[in-house]
Amino acid sequence: MTRLRPPDEVRAICRVLERAGHEAWCVGGAVRDALLGIATLDWDIATSARPEQVQALFKRTVPVGIQFGTVGVLDAHGVLHEVTTFRHDVETDGRHAVVKFGASLDEDLARRDFTINAIAVHAERLELRDPFGGREDLERRVLRCVGDAPERMREDRLRALRALRFAGRFEFDIEPATWEAIRASAPHLGRLSMERVKQELEKVMEQVAKPARTLERYREAGILAALLPSIAEAPRERFAAIDHLARPGLVRRPDRRMLRLAALFVEPGVRPARRLEQQLKELKFSTVEARATVALAEGAGEVTLTRLRELATATSDAPTDPAAVELRRTIARVGRLRVPGLTRLLWARAKAEGVPASEGRAGVGLYRRAMRSAFRDPLTVADLAVDGDDLRTAGVEAGKGMGEALQWLLEQVMVDPALNRREELLALLRGR
Repeated sequence: MTRLRPPDEVRAICRVLERAGHEAWCVGGAVRDALLGIATLDWDIATSARPEQVQALFKRTVPVGIQFGTVGVLDAHGVLHEVTTFRHDVETDGRHAVVKFGASLDEDLARRDFTINAIAVHAERLELRDPFGGREDLERRVLRCVGDAPERMREDRLRALRALRFAGRFEFDIEPATWEAIRASAPHLGRLSMERVKQELEKVMEQVAKPARTLERYREAGILAALLPSIAEAPRERFAAIDHLARPGLVRRPDRRMLRLAALFVEPGVRPARRLEQQLKELKFSTVEARATVALAEGAGEVTLTRLRELATATSDAPTDPAAVELRRTIARVGRLRVPGLTRLLWARAKAEGVPASEGRAGVGLYRRAMRSAFRDPLTVADLAVDGDDLRTAGVEAGKGMGEALQWLLEQVMVDPALNRREELLALLRGR
């Protein structure tokens, strides 16, 4: 039971509340994770004390959500802990609830979404309060709604997405009635803001080790058709590729999360839809995120998986080998800063397509060759060993002719990077 023992700071807050005559219990995700043996830092407290009473008992508080009964209490180290009054819903529109205080602990637990999140533990006695069988569901590895599943989904439509995320994160089955309630919710999910939808997708990419099953459940439930129709018919391998991309894990890595999200919209050998950037912005991607995803999609559209494997398994390291030349041209089209993400994404897709184990190291080799080429070889006009002044000295007139000459020189060094020396390039230009 020691894994259920909250941190000393949380126990101290609970003691203050109880000495003032109020109930205090630790609730929610921290209790669930402790029972699963998962380390957790955020311990929430539920209490019979009203918000104003909580504020009166502690010197340093933050009004996190007074209207919903939540007060943030700062401990001696300045860490905030949420303390929420027992409550029950009196009205809901499918996303926002009007709550009433004065409920009991069991009534408070009854308003929660899933049984695994409706378990409370006393901070000192370590007594468990589990009126809905959440601990048994944890042991059975089953996700189940508290009480009537359709009613829980009607109260808050975001619960359909949360259910799939929890099931994916913990690799749980979904209880049949809960699954049917999720499917029935799909046509009503349009009332969710796209910010919340994107946040849920980001959490899937961060928390779920292998998101493909979760994304397939999105599709099976009709959620993709309702919220993201542009990827509702995506091939299964597109989702499977995400399983081969490293997740951020406990240390937040926005670049890895973003690469997993971008993979939802990337298809090798297929140019992206012209409205992709606008669609991503409608999904509340930032301008930077949207443009990065479009760049990856455009880069991937230049390379079929067959050609990717040919490039990966090329045996010659000669700079003038056709595979090396093609790799440089691809990098030039994509942009050297996109190379790391694009290479990872494409090889993840190759793995999802069933690339033979014998080619496993080839992907690593391709990544290394691409990185060396991206930051060593001349790929743009700016990388040439000559500039406009050199060309004017050589008799090339400013304007269109100079631009054409620079592009011609770039093509020569793209084929053979060793030519990228000033005298060599000027000699090439004179002999053109």
